[in-house]
Amino acid sequence: MNFSRRRSVLYVPASNTKAMAKTAALQCDAVIFDLEDAVAAEVRPAARQNLRDLFHASAQRADQERIIRINAVGGVPDAEDIAVAAVCKPDAVLVPKVEASKTLAAVRQALDAQAAREPIRLWAMIETPMGIVNLREICQRGSKPEIGLRCLVAGSNDIAKEAGLPLGSARATIEHWLAAIVIHAKAFRLDSLDGVFNDFRDEEGFEHECASGAKLGFDGKSLIHPNQIAPANATFSPSEDAIREARAVIEAFEDPVNAGAGVISVGGKMVERLHLEIARRVLAHV
Repeated sequence: MNFSRRRSVLYVPASNTKAMAKTAALQCDAVIFDLEDAVAAEVRPAARQNLRDLFHASAQRADQERIIRINAVGGVPDAEDIAVAAVCKPDAVLVPKVEASKTLAAVRQALDAQAAREPIRLWAMIETPMGIVNLREICQRGSKPEIGLRCLVAGSNDIAKEAGLPLGSARATIEHWLAAIVIHAKAFRLDSLDGVFNDFRDEEGFEHECASGAKLGFDGKSLIHPNQIAPANATFSPSEDAIREARAVIEAFEDPVNAGAGVISVGGKMVERLHLEIARRVLAHV
């Protein structure tokens, strides 16, 4: 399946069967079934079986991606997690703590060795200083078809911890770290997701952080609670004004009168063909 929106991406522990069963009814664009941080090592075997049961029993919604976050220690993917992913065939596998493209290559090789019939995309968590330093190498190699990287996910809590920085309510201490993730995602035509907001009861704080992430250029927000879905969808969706303007630009360039024109007037503004591409991108996220 091809997905054009990743505004709201909800983490759900693969150990929590009740929460897993509810995901298909939620209005988030994607669900990350977590085998890593949210699941204690001693319950991971049961969590893996939960994933097998869920993917076998429930049909996927056409408008909701399903991702499995695996474990990877020292750049080596967990073999049992890979086996589960190969059986479940999620839309993507999220690889934690990526610091070099060789980790993604190892995951791809492990998945291919399981003879998965359908290609499983890769997402990469960037959550350490070394991951930030190596972003260009990660994206340049990872985005090639043989690796299949599609999305970067900011691990803001881990970035702050690894860098020894206080996170703070406005995240000013790590904003330039987050901006680096967005810049590299844009350069290599990948999506990027902002990190989680820890206090799901603080609605105002969450909305403020969503707005901050959207201004930085993130495509969406990773979430820890269903209550965060609606605000994230609203923030990372085009406004009504933006939609109207995009439609006007497209209609104007499609008018035979403007055939071949590089610059035209739309609503009293001079618009170039680069704005046509932007307009199409806006409508793709409606």
